[in-house]
Amino acid sequence: MKKFIRQTTLMLSLTLLFIFFLGIAVAYFTPHSLTVSRDSSMGFCNFPLSFDTYTTASSDITNGTHAKGELKLFNVIPVKNIDITFSERPLVHVGGEPFGIRIYTDGLVVSKISDIPTSEGKKIPANDAGISVGDTVLSVNGERLKTNEQLLSAVEKSNGNPIKVSLNSGGNVRNTVITPVVDSQIGKWRIGLWVRDSCAGIGTLTFSDPFTHTLAGLGHGITDSESGIIMPLSEGDIVKANITSVSKSTGGCPGALCGYFSDDDSSGEIRANDECGIFGTYNKRFGEGRLIPVAFRQEVVRGPAKLRTTISGCIPEEYDIYIEDISYNGSNITKNMVIHITDDRLLDKTGGIVQGMSGSPIIQDGRLVGAVTHVFINDPSRGYAVFAENMVEFNSMLIRKQATG
Repeated sequence: MKKFIRQTTLMLSLTLLFIFFLGIAVAYFTPHSLTVSRDSSMGFCNFPLSFDTYTTASSDITNGTHAKGELKLFNVIPVKNIDITFSERPLVHVGGEPFGIRIYTDGLVVSKISDIPTSEGKKIPANDAGISVGDTVLSVNGERLKTNEQLLSAVEKSNGNPIKVSLNSGGNVRNTVITPVVDSQIGKWRIGLWVRDSCAGIGTLTFSDPFTHTLAGLGHGITDSESGIIMPLSEGDIVKANITSVSKSTGGCPGALCGYFSDDDSSGEIRANDECGIFGTYNKRFGEGRLIPVAFRQEVVRGPAKLRTTISGCIPEEYDIYIEDISYNGSNITKNMVIHITDDRLLDKTGGIVQGMSGSPIIQDGRLVGAVTHVFINDPSRGYAVFAENMVEFNSMLIRKQATG
């Protein structure tokens, strides 16, 4: 009898210890706030979780209600306190088709600084003026800059006299003075700045909202290739695109979708180039996919899913993938999931994830759960994905901002 009691006590102690550490782990990996709807399910790490609100009666809950709540394991064990926002579940048209992107920057992005050979040795006027890679040159001598040619013209006309420039450095606007020097190799005034005023490319549409005629795609922002900063948007548009071929990804070398803009006429306007994607409006000439609900982040689980993308022409297809890992509480807004391409059809044609596939929507259990953002360079069959909820939230914020002026 004593042996039985000791064994029972030991088993009970181990069970309680396991539950204790499980609760700590769940508390650590789950976010401090949730957006839910009345039909929400909880899918964190496939654990049986639930929540209760304790500041708002269920009869008082409406769309937009904010409440304090408690996350529970096995519907009984308290895990942590959370903030809860109740919302109608978004419905969107799922994308997957390619689209062309043309953006023009707000100012000129400094992508590189170089030294200039002069009769007195090498000089770097940009450094002397305190200009750094990633800064944005807003104006020169009071003239607002829109093109590289404007800056080049001002430098060449300076005759070596200092020119006044206004800069945006990490969100702070400041003024400085830069003095051009003569490049001894070409005999012209130069300041050692390499700048960009625009860019264009092909990405993949994630979703469009038929109720507001807005759209989102790419899953990450368009960045300057040299500095890595997100290109500040002045204006931009989207156009239809066609995929003609694929350069396959291999270990250490990501491939790319190759295509062309199939229509010069704009199909929509880009309103934001943000960390989690390209956002804008579209006109009636832009296609719409099927209408599906959007999953909240806590509903995404490890397991099989579908990737909707286009690798030929302009009509998307669905391919099998597996969601291997999920970061519900991560700080990186575009690397919320690790996905693995498992469909042999896609692997045979692309080698995995390729450039241009960013924004391809991910569907699980009939819901839009995310979009492709990055490829693992050394293993292109795997990559990162962003929660669809993050993109929908940002799109909704833009709509509210536009409505309020």
